[in-house]
Amino acid sequence: MKFTKMHGIGNDYVYVNCFEENIKDPSAVAKFVSDRHFGIGADGLILIRPSETADCEMDMYNADGSQGAMCGNGIRCVAKYVFDHEITNKTSLTIDTKSGIKYLDLAVTDGKVSMVRVNMGSPILTATEIPVAAETETVLDAPITVGGINYHFTAVSMGNPHAVVYMTGIDDLDLTLIGPSFENHVVFPDRVNTEFVEIIDRHTVKMRVWERGSGETLACGTGACAVTVASILNGLVDEDKPVTVKLLGGDLQISWARRENLVYMTGPATTVFDGEIDLSFLGE
Repeated sequence: MKFTKMHGIGNDYVYVNCFEENIKDPSAVAKFVSDRHFGIGADGLILIRPSETADCEMDMYNADGSQGAMCGNGIRCVAKYVFDHEITNKTSLTIDTKSGIKYLDLAVTDGKVSMVRVNMGSPILTATEIPVAAETETVLDAPITVGGINYHFTAVSMGNPHAVVYMTGIDDLDLTLIGPSFENHVVFPDRVNTEFVEIIDRHTVKMRVWERGSGETLACGTGACAVTVASILNGLVDEDKPVTVKLLGGDLQISWARRENLVYMTGPATTVFDGEIDLSFLGE
């Protein structure tokens, strides 16, 4: 199998061009290639497929083999891949995902994509649609007890569920201890991505993220979008200009256009290397 290793501010995936390759068991392949000791090493696997309704389709799998609906950092890399590999020559693209078609604008430098702006769609705030078990229609600064400790969280879906938790001292958090407890908490029937957030100022936040199926990652695009929406709803940041979300792997610029109810994400996409790997023992 030929592949390309790419990352969006450290959120790394193995990308496979399924215009040319055929993957029989994506879940098994995702688990193997994601292993950082015995595989390639990644947060998951993303297949770039032909689409009848868009310029291409993004089919993503987490490191544990579970299928994901959307990845903000991943979709920027898909856009870079299809342009840089001349699958398309468009600088305004449509990419189909499990959470619908997304619209992207590419910034090109010396013939290669350097930055991508993504229309991430509308945030989902209705509890039953996120989903999160709650007695209220929306979940805003709601109490939750995890591991015997009381927290407050705001629930947002950007195609996948997020629990946004505000606190200080996030650099000192042991996410390997508390992350799985949030992910598998009974109030999240489909598990959840959890963002632990510190407010820096009215236009800047810092976050760490525990992603369902992958653990702590250096960045999460949908998580940064969910954090921006939650921070505006909680009155913690202003919405008159983009919010800088500082992640372990770098910064993203996120804005929520309230009149249109659309979230926009701007960030880089980087190619690391191309390679080829033998998957015959998996039956591929």
